[in-house]
Amino acid sequence: MDEVDFMLLRTLDETRNVTHAAERLFMTQSALSKRIKALEEELGCELLVRSRRGVTFTPAGEMALAHTMRAGRELALLRRNISAYGDEVMGGLTAGFSINYAAEQLPFVLAQYRSSYPRVRLGIRTGRSTELVERLRANTLDVAIVRGEFNWDGPGRLIDTEPVFVVRAREHEGHPLSELAYIDHETDAAQQQLITRWLREHGLDRHQDDIRVDNLHACAKLVELGMGWALLPRIALEGFDGLMEPCTFEDGSPLQRTMHVLWQKDADGLPQVKALVDLVTM
Repeated sequence: MDEVDFMLLRTLDETRNVTHAAERLFMTQSALSKRIKALEEELGCELLVRSRRGVTFTPAGEMALAHTMRAGRELALLRRNISAYGDEVMGGLTAGFSINYAAEQLPFVLAQYRSSYPRVRLGIRTGRSTELVERLRANTLDVAIVRGEFNWDGPGRLIDTEPVFVVRAREHEGHPLSELAYIDHETDAAQQQLITRWLREHGLDRHQDDIRVDNLHACAKLVELGMGWALLPRIALEGFDGLMEPCTFEDGSPLQRTMHVLWQKDADGLPQVKALVDLVTM
């Protein structure tokens, strides 16, 4: 058993599907099945049960999964700690980036990081901020850039505070918002509470014509096309061709969206982590 098997079992646990796991691991289904069979022969037990609904871990498989996840974390920690002793920034770094940050900033950040620290082995994940925080808690990420407020007991740093805007199509200038459909988007619970407060303070109720999407940029495009109005942070409005007005509460305070970089306690002080944190907060 080696690190490939660690990754194989973890991916099967996340997908519960051989086809999807093979795609994520860039393997054929046949190669993945052979690897599973070889692993079962090595351990002398059945690890998975397949059905039309996917795969299920046997009790022995659950035990193997738990042990390999612990072993993978320990191996990653060993490599990180050893790499910290060298003068050159090197070693491994597993970083997560929120979807919207990834769409706007990730290519530039990675290009600059790779240029400055070519010997660091990068593992990059993108996803929703809630998912990335869970990965941090599970110790499968060293560092993550997330949008919103989360309970995190490790180190972190504020990257940015973005204003949130009321946006509408130019054709809707002067129209009361109550006469237009509200285009909502998925966000974390803390930000949703702020949005709900703003709507309540401005006497705006949800109604049957409201639209809900899971992507900020899709939301902005729907507004441009005259489908309704929305509350969107600055990151989603690059190139937006419509009307924008900063949101404020009744007490005059702005409606904002925060962005943080969070990292593991045991990765604090590692040069490859510090380099990324410094880069995104400069």
